[in-house]
Amino acid sequence: MILSLCGVRAPLDPSNADVDVVGIGNALVDVLSHESEEFIDSLGVSKGAMTLIDEERAGEIYDLTGPAVEISGGSAANTMVGVAAMGGRAEYLGKVRDDQLGHVFAHDIRATGVTYEVPLAAAGPATGCCLILVTPDAQRTMNTYLGASVHLGPDDVDEHRIARASVLYLEGYLFDPPEAQEAFRVAARYAHEAGRVVSATLSDGFCVERHHDAFLDLVENHVDLLFANEAEILALYGTDDFDVALSRVREHVEVAALTRSAKGSVVATADRVIEIPAEPIDELVDTTGAGDLYASGFLHGFSRGADLQDCGRLGSLAASEVISHLGARPEGDLAAQSAAVLGG
Repeated sequence: MILSLCGVRAPLDPSNADVDVVGIGNALVDVLSHESEEFIDSLGVSKGAMTLIDEERAGEIYDLTGPAVEISGGSAANTMVGVAAMGGRAEYLGKVRDDQLGHVFAHDIRATGVTYEVPLAAAGPATGCCLILVTPDAQRTMNTYLGASVHLGPDDVDEHRIARASVLYLEGYLFDPPEAQEAFRVAARYAHEAGRVVSATLSDGFCVERHHDAFLDLVENHVDLLFANEAEILALYGTDDFDVALSRVREHVEVAALTRSAKGSVVATADRVIEIPAEPIDELVDTTGAGDLYASGFLHGFSRGADLQDCGRLGSLAASEVISHLGARPEGDLAAQSAAVLGG
């Protein structure tokens, strides 16, 4: 696969990298519970969206929820776990506190095969969490206390760790604090200086609207490979017409991978548009992590130099697996599915 990096045509050569993908994002502990539509209404939050909350509000919602599943998470962390589950080499950069949840996060993500060597913060806010409320229609409504993760800044970006990965993956949810925005730009510079590919996910339409100009600058000037769902790409370009947004993004990035729920996804370059069908499933249980795992599959194929059609198919396979059960971690044999598609 050939990409234009910083104006230079250069091959993506995974053989000269120690890691396939390194992800940067909000390091959180996910708390997932099944709740009613009425419960969502009573909280006064936007169903299907991510709402930022403080530590006190997190405690209030946690006390009101029913039985829950708790697991280390965060969008980019979920994506790196998916890459590792497919047999890829993944590393994660995200900040947690030296507290109980911080140790749980570090141990859990390492247990999945993802490299995580960020020092635990000795001071500052507690480890963050995301309270994910899943309604009967499988929609997930997220209430996020960012905690320690929000303090990741340029000084936390390790140039060596960025340079040794074929692809850098940036999580849009982390884009709220100004220091995190600068950390993204620094990480992208390190990656490009090393001849690597910079990828990013927009993560959330409301987040794009809050920081529209900064996101547009990131996409236009720092990103080679962009992930977004339909709502997010429409928000980025201020339109309600998907074809208009598709045309615009093709002018700004080398590759765009745009997910459209049951419609599947569209993978586009300046001279090619590929429609990828959604993989059939027996039952839709929980949409948490669908976009995260789509990125896992796509990045795994991409970092191995696969054709974009196969990258998109791997993304659809991984997404279909994760929405068939509760939680954002894969439970099926993604490595076998990956090998079947990539022929290895």
